[in-house]
Amino acid sequence: MLTLVLLVVLIALVFEYINGFHDTANSIATVVATKVLSPTQAVMMAATTNLIGALFGTAVAKTISSGLIDAGVVQVTSQVLICALSGGVIWNLITWYLGLPSSSSHALIGGLCGAALAASKNDWGAIIWSQPAEPFWQGVGLLWKVVVPMFSSPLSGFVMGLVVMGLMFAIIAGMAKAGGLLGRYARPVWVNWFFGKAQIASAGYMGFAHGMNDAQKTMGIIALALFGAQAAGTLDELPWFLGFLHPSEHAMQNNDIDLWIKLVCAGTMAAGTAAGGWRIIKTLGHKMVKLHPIHGFAAETSAATVITLASSFGIPVSTTHNISAAIMGVGAAKRLNAIRWSIVERMVWAWILTIPAAGLIAWLLVEMFRLFGWM
Repeated sequence: MLTLVLLVVLIALVFEYINGFHDTANSIATVVATKVLSPTQAVMMAATTNLIGALFGTAVAKTISSGLIDAGVVQVTSQVLICALSGGVIWNLITWYLGLPSSSSHALIGGLCGAALAASKNDWGAIIWSQPAEPFWQGVGLLWKVVVPMFSSPLSGFVMGLVVMGLMFAIIAGMAKAGGLLGRYARPVWVNWFFGKAQIASAGYMGFAHGMNDAQKTMGIIALALFGAQAAGTLDELPWFLGFLHPSEHAMQNNDIDLWIKLVCAGTMAAGTAAGGWRIIKTLGHKMVKLHPIHGFAAETSAATVITLASSFGIPVSTTHNISAAIMGVGAAKRLNAIRWSIVERMVWAWILTIPAAGLIAWLLVEMFRLFGWM
């Protein structure tokens, strides 16, 4: 049993690493596409800001570890978590190979729900669907923490991108109309120079937001595995050098995340980010809409703000969905036909399919484990 717990931790870190290089594009595609930073510079900055962001807060980790699966209906064993993580990893690799910016968050959530459903022998009560609360953002369950944000957060990113870009266009037009020194700074050469510098900050903000939300999801899975193992007595006779695996009393009582889990997950995501994800960068930064530094700044600032707010409420939103929607909003502010809608259509299909596809893969893996007597 201890071997299975360690295997869960290992696969969770593999998922975190893949999340890093799969979602690297989300935080640096625009800054590379606008030629503000070289790919190497952008990846190193993203790795650093991912690391910092991953150490801020645990609200999203708590949602993953306790807000989606009903432990009273299904026992979330190490085998279940292995299948859940594997479902997310396999779907992530498929979409990475195809160059589709799908959501690692939703792949993990889909895998967790699919594995829990199979482990409960298709008892849909194993999934916490909806537990509303006042105020509404404190509700738990798949509806409040996943489905509603799946639509509302990209919509917010789109609207914010559109509004921010529109405001900046209006300010620059007003400066040009005023003439004189203001008119001089409204010229394209000065606008590109200014936002080229500003976009370094906005890309860093985007990397921070990505780490703050996405790294916490794997923290939640590892905590879930260790809580279950502690309760089952699996960790009672650990050798001294593995003593750190014991959840602290505070973590057990408050469903919290121990520091070593935060550090390991943050470092793993940063390492994965450093590996890069150039296929998806090409789709986001070059194919969907032609970008200049001002557009990149508006898109990154808008998406990062939405993600940071969601993280503070424990909502595991998709970094991919938000930056993609913000880029669309920025493109729409230019003109609607600036967006290449055929690329958008492919991305939307990947968004829609991610949760059921990863869930189906995890469900099949549980059934296979059961068939071979491993569960």
